[in-house]
Amino acid sequence: MINSLNTILPGDCRDVLSDLPENSIDMIFADPPYNLQLQNDLYRPNQSKVTAVNDDWDKFASFSEYDEFTRSWLTACRRVLKDTGTLWVIGSYHNIFRVGAILQNLDFWILNDVIWLKTNPMPNFRGVRFTNAHETLIWAQKKRGARYTFNHQSMKSLNDDLQMRSDWTIPISPGSERIKANGKKGHPTQKPEQLLYRIILASSNPGDILLDPFFGSGTTGAVAKKLHRNWIGIEKDQGYIQNAQNRIDAVDPSPAESVQLYNPRKEPRIPFGALLEANLLQPGEMLYFIRENFTATILSNGKIKCGEKTDSIHGMARSLTNAPANGWNLWMYQDQNGERIIIDHLRQQYRTNFGTPSDL
Repeated sequence: MINSLNTILPGDCRDVLSDLPENSIDMIFADPPYNLQLQNDLYRPNQSKVTAVNDDWDKFASFSEYDEFTRSWLTACRRVLKDTGTLWVIGSYHNIFRVGAILQNLDFWILNDVIWLKTNPMPNFRGVRFTNAHETLIWAQKKRGARYTFNHQSMKSLNDDLQMRSDWTIPISPGSERIKANGKKGHPTQKPEQLLYRIILASSNPGDILLDPFFGSGTTGAVAKKLHRNWIGIEKDQGYIQNAQNRIDAVDPSPAESVQLYNPRKEPRIPFGALLEANLLQPGEMLYFIRENFTATILSNGKIKCGEKTDSIHGMARSLTNAPANGWNLWMYQDQNGERIIIDHLRQQYRTNFGTPSDL
């Protein structure tokens, strides 16, 4: 396995994947053939010919042949994916619904479908359909209910501290990013680095092993190298392999400290009652709810009382919002200057001064 890291393995992914260890991959990004079923050449209004995807690797004799191909590579990917791992697959209306059904039949659990909205799509030159301005990504986990990586805070940070939605507006690969071969496109379906950056940052961590079974122009490897992830690419076409390798060799990894991001979920758990034991808060002290004009009294056992109801900081917050809630970010205390401060500030102070409670 170590010898396969950060390399492009030549061959058909259905065969190559059988040589990789079971349960060894943290995240998979797959950009399989779309089975576009193009019949005729396409021309612009000025009669210039559109460079379409008409390569042999995108041609299948029937839907059943395409379905069998899809089932085969997904089964092979499932074997190497960790129980805690996730898979991303991208497609268009030509294939994504068939891929999604087969994913579910293979017991993958779909977490999200994400719409990639293209800011600069190719128009429908004949004017007989809507301009096809998006592609669909399916994000699925191997084992339903297993813990998987989702860097929620990083996604919020990318999105101006707003929770990221499932519609992503991203342009297609700009000319400066396009891989060229003999003055032409090096690959007809090259995906933008911005798209892979978001996917990789969202669902993997530095040091994880990422797999791309249809490596193509090498976007997955280039972005993985930049973000300090290990990667494995599989590709049949020797021309694509050489172009992708040249591209990745030219990438400079980001400074190590810039990709080690803070994840609050990995912090040791601190009970609210520990703040009372450490004299950071006092029984009888008031807490103030951040969203409404509610107050609560701190009880000596670490519970709080709001009106006639007694509960934990989290349970009380859930009752007041009628939604899942993290009490650490919704209750405030009042300092000696009369300023109201989120109680999570005290939790961080506890971690700094006292570490982790000995019973945790």
